[in-house]
Amino acid sequence: MKRFLPLLLIVALTSCNASPPPNVVLVIIDDLGWKDLGVSGSEAYQTPAIDKLAQEGIRFTRFYSDSPVCSPTRAALMTGKHPARLDITNWIGGQQKGQLIQADYEWQLPLEETTVAEHFKSAGYATGFIGKWHLGAEGFHPEDQGFDVNIGGHAAGHPASFFWPYAREGGSPWDVPDLEEGFEGEYLTDRLTDEAVTFIESSVDKPFFLVLSHYAVHTPIQAPAAMIEAEQSRLDASPTCRPEPFDDDPEWSTTRICQDRADYAAMMQSTDDSMARLIQALEDQGIAERTIVVFVSDNGGLSTLMRGRTSGPTSNRPLRAGKGYLYEGGIRIPFIVHDPRSSMPGLRTDAASTVDVVPTLLDMAGLDVPDVDGRSLASPGRIERPLYFHFPHYHGSGNRPGGAIISGQYKLIEWFETGAVELYDLDNDPGEWTNLAANQSSLADSLLGMLRTWRADVDAQMPRANPDWSGD
Repeated sequence: MKRFLPLLLIVALTSCNASPPPNVVLVIIDDLGWKDLGVSGSEAYQTPAIDKLAQEGIRFTRFYSDSPVCSPTRAALMTGKHPARLDITNWIGGQQKGQLIQADYEWQLPLEETTVAEHFKSAGYATGFIGKWHLGAEGFHPEDQGFDVNIGGHAAGHPASFFWPYAREGGSPWDVPDLEEGFEGEYLTDRLTDEAVTFIESSVDKPFFLVLSHYAVHTPIQAPAAMIEAEQSRLDASPTCRPEPFDDDPEWSTTRICQDRADYAAMMQSTDDSMARLIQALEDQGIAERTIVVFVSDNGGLSTLMRGRTSGPTSNRPLRAGKGYLYEGGIRIPFIVHDPRSSMPGLRTDAASTVDVVPTLLDMAGLDVPDVDGRSLASPGRIERPLYFHFPHYHGSGNRPGGAIISGQYKLIEWFETGAVELYDLDNDPGEWTNLAANQSSLADSLLGMLRTWRADVDAQMPRANPDWSGD
């Protein structure tokens, strides 16, 4: 397989105007880590359907979420704009403080923003959203943001339960809406896939844009008992953790350093089964050859939690830390583009991020690309530009407020509490174990200046001193 190939995803559109517009399916998995797929080296999880999609399409090996948590990244996935520009910099509802009081942030995606769904709808596409939204309460739901159909999308960031009726006794903010009709033992990942298949079957007469946004593999970590039992037997036969699966790194946290949980493996299997069913539905309707399928996560895998809390369910090693952190384990994620009109599968090794998804989808569909922060990845050639990250918040992972920049092979992290910086050579040290800031101070100063200039340009909100901080 060639190491670097252009996508060549829009050739068919430019060479044959009589061809019908392509359908577009965007699959978002919640908290899926960079190493959670077989194709990226998972130790414990079996994902043959997703692996096949990657092998037949383009897999990005250095793709990033624009935030280490969900809502900001999802805002980027819907608009192509950086979360700092949108002022959606934390997961909506996240409230913590320490030495600093976290930056102010928006609790909904403003209706004034033009979403990817609105772009497709204006081009005559049917638009559907199924699953997790977490970009605002009533009045800011998917149906208010350009989607003709919304099933299961509301304010909450995780389900009350992964089993029907997907609700808590007496009701809760986490109860998943629109799925009241079901049966005992019905599993949420399966049900959302059912709804996606129904949308596909009902939309074959016109081009469609579908977002299947799974609640999996977010907590609560739940899967059908038979699947967990089967995964446990498989893991017992081939143990992945020797001798101890945890590490006290970063210094405020405990991190799972190998993949060994059967319940999480079962959730991964269910997620992979969903992809297989989705592809089969496209084939059954005779539209697979004109349907683009894009697969992405919203942040790194949940491997790292505050010291003293139960460790996260997966591992991102050899990457450092996980969800909530600006280390690679928190922001490097899977990204796969499968366009059956292209015969050039391969790997992309240039760095890109979730702001690029909107312009890429629109470009592949032959639609006008708006002026946003992201760039289309559908055009030939390597993209070279800095990537910026802004997370002025505390998090249950133990993370402290900070920002980061990736420029070429180098990455700088700035910690807002102390002003300390860390500099890493990602080509030679993807695990971020050797801080080069002292030895390469000129480079560190240059990157820090670029990061601070960018924050000023996008008017990024910053945390402020906590007058009640006692140092505990």
